[in-house]
Amino acid sequence: MSYEERGKWIYLVVILVTYGAYVVVILGHAQGGSLAEVAYVAPMLWSIGISIVLSIIGRIVIEIAKPSESHKVDVRDREIDRFGEYVGGTVLGIAMVVPLGLAMMEADYFWIANAIYAAFVVAALTGACLKLVAYRRGM
Repeated sequence: MSYEERGKWIYLVVILVTYGAYVVVILGHAQGGSLAEVAYVAPMLWSIGISIVLSIIGRIVIEIAKPSESHKVDVRDREIDRFGEYVGGTVLGIAMVVPLGLAMMEADYFWIANAIYAAFVVAALTGACLKLVAYRRGM
């Protein structure tokens, strides 16, 4: 498994764990009440910050535990990354229609912010999954 592919696996796991934890925290704070009244800003910022830190630490730990044979990015790595980012960006553009619609309907900030966060998560998951499939099956 290449250095880049390992990085994609770590990124995928980190996204799933941190966004899942964010959703659990928000639902826990709601305690059956209105979600729009939950203080979401701090948990969201913590979730984003923790995901960045965990991605960095995860790559370092994996490389210490089982070093890759090469850290050089070749043509295949660049093409896979380009393909995944292109599709992920397309998904993000389409998914951003939801928060735009919420803003136009003057929805609560909670819903708009969470729709934006969810759109980024969906785009990141899509890109990461496509990259991993491309590594395994080719382009």
